[in-house]
Amino acid sequence: MYDLYNLSFAFAACASFVCLSNIIFTHVQGRMGKTQNKLFELLLWIVALNGACNTVTALYAPMMETSSKAVMICNITRYLYFAFHTALAPAFFFYISHVCGRVFKVGPRNRYIYFILTIIAEVLALTNPFTKWVYLVDENNEFHRNWGEMIIYVISAVFFFLAVAMLFKTWSALTVKRRTGMIIFSAITFLGIVCQLLYSNFRVELFAESVGLTGVMMIIENEDDRIDNETGLYNRLAFVMDLQGYFLNKIPLHAISLRINTPEIISRKRGADNRELAEKKVASYLETLHKKYNIYKIGRRTFVLLFFKKTDEEALQIANTILERFDRPWHLVDTFVLLSPSILVADIPRQLDNLNDAIYMFDSFKPEKENKKLLSGDDLDNILRGSAIEKSISNGLAEGKFEVFFQPTYNIDGRKLHGAEALVRLHDDTMGLLYPDEFIPVAENIGLIDAIDDFVLIEVCKMIKEENFENRDIDCINVNLSVIQLMKPGFVEHINGIVETSGIDKKMINFEVTESLSADSYEIMNSVINDLKKEGFLFSMDDYGTGYSNMKALASMNLDCIKIDKSILWEAQKSDLGFIILENSIRMIHQMKRDILVEGVETEEQIKLLEPLGVNYLQGFYFSKPVPKDKFLEIVREAGV
Repeated sequence: MYDLYNLSFAFAACASFVCLSNIIFTHVQGRMGKTQNKLFELLLWIVALNGACNTVTALYAPMMETSSKAVMICNITRYLYFAFHTALAPAFFFYISHVCGRVFKVGPRNRYIYFILTIIAEVLALTNPFTKWVYLVDENNEFHRNWGEMIIYVISAVFFFLAVAMLFKTWSALTVKRRTGMIIFSAITFLGIVCQLLYSNFRVELFAESVGLTGVMMIIENEDDRIDNETGLYNRLAFVMDLQGYFLNKIPLHAISLRINTPEIISRKRGADNRELAEKKVASYLETLHKKYNIYKIGRRTFVLLFFKKTDEEALQIANTILERFDRPWHLVDTFVLLSPSILVADIPRQLDNLNDAIYMFDSFKPEKENKKLLSGDDLDNILRGSAIEKSISNGLAEGKFEVFFQPTYNIDGRKLHGAEALVRLHDDTMGLLYPDEFIPVAENIGLIDAIDDFVLIEVCKMIKEENFENRDIDCINVNLSVIQLMKPGFVEHINGIVETSGIDKKMINFEVTESLSADSYEIMNSVINDLKKEGFLFSMDDYGTGYSNMKALASMNLDCIKIDKSILWEAQKSDLGFIILENSIRMIHQMKRDILVEGVETEEQIKLLEPLGVNYLQGFYFSKPVPKDKFLEIVREAGV
């Protein structure tokens, strides 16, 4: 018997010591002050007090036969043990409901049921000295269970299994580490409870609970990997995890995303420390508006605040309050600076109904107008379209939804077919036909532009080979190049590989680059162009007149043709000044000994205007809109080439 008392003393003392150590550790570490954190500390205190009660009971139990004082002390500690321990299972359930985010989904009826179950268990424990329904101690000081204890165990089991069910409902929102930890430590706790239920003198339950709570503290309550070191706010990992849980549980909320647009300027002028200081200042200000544990720094210069149970008007009012603060300067050590913000307000899940769209929105939003700093409501539609286009590009490459169209080009002399420009289109089941000006910038941002460019080039080479264009009176097919792709190491070898594999003559491919993109990096560009020219390819400058090219750089580039943008032609029809610009542009290009193609030709009058100026080629709706491959081949056959 003494061995059992000694063993119970050891288990109880260890449980109390472990939980008290964990309480001290949580206070030293510091927490966000969430209800979840407070409930966890309550769990630790319950087990610690239970451990203290059982320690005292194990210490005085051997003396009960000879000491009435020992009997009184044991009766008090047993009573306190049951009073405290009965509250453990409901507290654990409510803790898990906060961890999983399900607390927002608990309706009034369920709250009432949980409350009634908790009250029944506590009333049984608290009234036991009078009712003896839970346990009793006979005249020989022997402890006996009664039917009330089984009811408490059943209620505790209900709360325990509800907590486990809640975990499984939000399983996909938990990290692997959290899943594994919760399973292991819940199992340890459960086994301890079962052992003590079956063998009442083997008091291992508290020790198992203390071990389980220690594991929970290490896995869930330790949020070091969720904290941004610079600001002390939650980081991107925490944001993704929490938001995923809110989506999974269908919890409505408002998100306010704030992006600071100016710290890069501050960094260049005054050093990177000031950029970080600016972010800290903004973070501190946001904490005055909202609870710290609902504010996230999801990236450099970007914060997100999550609000629950707010109306659209209330969320917009908070956003405007933030905007007003940015009208005043921020004090950074030895200087004051004005920071420019962009703010987005989104209703979840009404406007953003999945995690990917939300992350895309908060990462990508940018006001279309510089003077519009607050986006909300319908403003979000354009941003969401970008997300849809991202998905469409990925699916289009995987499912063959891209198609190459061709717009014919003609010699101005005799209006004879010269070739065509290859233009890619994307067929989307929902959005319909998408054009390059919409999806190409997105493809560049997500790193899929190479795959699209390769697809177009391969399709063009295949058509040239299959239709035997090399032996027909067609000069070349123009293929647009992304400058992002062109600047990459190994580009020349990559292009050569594609064309040589097709077995066509390289002079049949005329690559087009855009003026506005090439101006800043013309030396690298020209080097690549020269290398490809040596291989036999042709090169054209597209959209001349829309960018700000360095004329000296443009003249030095080894180009075969310059394509004058349609806007110059159209303006030449409207005004004398426009015609002077067109005429002088053509004269200058001729002096550089380059061929000229004019885009946007739509009328006979435009052709007559261009004929005396000495341009070489024409392209536009007057001849044909961009058409699918089969339609273009009909045009080729009708032209008799």
